[in-house]
Amino acid sequence: MADITLDGHPCRTSGELPAVGSKAPDFRLVAANLKDVTLATYRGRTKILNILPSLDTSVCATSARKFNEKAEALTSAVVLVVSADLPFGMNRFCKAEGLRNVVPLSMMRGRGFAKDYGVLIVDGPFEGVAARAVVVIDAEDRVVHTQLVTEIGDEPDYAAAVAAVAR
Repeated sequence: MADITLDGHPCRTSGELPAVGSKAPDFRLVAANLKDVTLATYRGRTKILNILPSLDTSVCATSARKFNEKAEALTSAVVLVVSADLPFGMNRFCKAEGLRNVVPLSMMRGRGFAKDYGVLIVDGPFEGVAARAVVVIDAEDRVVHTQLVTEIGDEPDYAAAVAAVAR
């Protein structure tokens, strides 16, 4: 378990992020068209997982916008925005914001992703959704960078995630 905070109040996650150098856990997430996607869907590409509680919060929305900007220059990578939001809402948000460089993916069919990646919040007001984290997975599905944002209200380190893509 990892200790994080929400507005300074402690809460915990279900585990730890995957170790750098390890094979990334497979996942099953739901795209805007309600089709399942897995790690294999993005085989051969570097993947930035922008994991967040909900696009319906200001910091999460900002994170999606900033990764969308960064993704414009990342020709070899795909940015996946993962949350507990329904795919309809995520897609509507991305369209309204003009976010064309990120792929919104929902955990709506289960919290297996959040458990496997160690980001499921297990107590506090956000219990049941994902903590804010970034995981970069290379084209061979090896984890090359992780960041668990210890205060949910803070933004991730975008520069570190983008730098990990270039390695």
